Amino acid sequence: MKLATLNDGSRDGVLLVVNKAGTRAVRATNIAQTMQQALDNWQHTAPQLKSLAAQLENNQAEGAFDLDMTKLAAPLPRAYQFVDGSAYLAHVERVRKARGAEMPPSFLHDPLMYQAVSDGFLAPTADIAVPREDFGIDFEAEVAVITDDVPMGVSPQDALVHIQLITILNDVSLRNLIPSELAKGFGFLQSKPRSALAPFFVTPDELGSAWRDGKVHLPLRSELNGEWFGEPDAGVDMQFDFGQLIAHAARTRPLAAGTIVGSGTIANQDMRKGSSCLAEKRVLEIIEKGQPETPFMAYGDRIKIEMRDANGQNIFGTIEQKVVPA
Repeated sequence: MKLATLNDGSRDGVLLVVNKAGTRAVRATNIAQTMQQALDNWQHTAPQLKSLAAQLENNQAEGAFDLDMTKLAAPLPRAYQFVDGSAYLAHVERVRKARGAEMPPSFLHDPLMYQAVSDGFLAPTADIAVPREDFGIDFEAEVAVITDDVPMGVSPQDALVHIQLITILNDVSLRNLIPSELAKGFGFLQSKPRSALAPFFVTPDELGSAWRDGKVHLPLRSELNGEWFGEPDAGVDMQFDFGQLIAHAARTRPLAAGTIVGSGTIANQDMRKGSSCLAEKRVLEIIEKGQPETPFMAYGDRIKIEMRDANGQNIFGTIEQKVVPA
């Protein structure tokens, strides 16, 4: 099942059920007005939404219409919680190596995670508005899962049961603001503006065998200004699966329905797969040449992120954004 949110001018939009091809949709307001309402009562709404999806696929859904991607909001325009991990240690190790720091042994069994911006998500085609170019504008291509209500102290295995939807996202970062913020010892704030979600949330069964072991075993492709940038496999070199990430977040608190859990920047040990953010490419240049050659994003630059299955189907739709002055 594939879901989206129509931008009707309200804060939370209108819930849509979308066909597998991502070309047709129908309003699901008879079941739930918004994505959050659906997630709040998922055990009740999910069967009804799946029934509507089947009707849409068979051209039997009343009120179905051709989907205009520019009319979509983020599938969850605002969430109660967004926690972002850093599950790909290849990325962590390279970033630390560039500044001469070893990776602590604890990173092998204790996930990195921070509380991210959740009060608003950018639509998949929305501009990335930044006050100044010299903030070090970067994209980060990630996979994310959306949960129902998760109890405190859940085990990694039991946490997998609470994953109801999956998507990809662009976690926008302002790299030149990060060092001074982290030096305060209190985490990110100004260096982490709003992220963008892909057009669609999908249920895990839509991924078939690509969803296993709490990981998405498919490449995540990024293109910067129309040029291939990277296509690492999200199921490879992921030190902590989503069950482990959710359990980590829920160790001392329950997670409300609609919580988004990010994987962190996708990275493989095989450097031929490219990168999922500019910071990592710059790090590799520092390691090889002593200094970075690739600049951070500037006004007018465009980033495109998508994930396709083995048949070439664009599963989550495309994130395609342009950097503009705020």
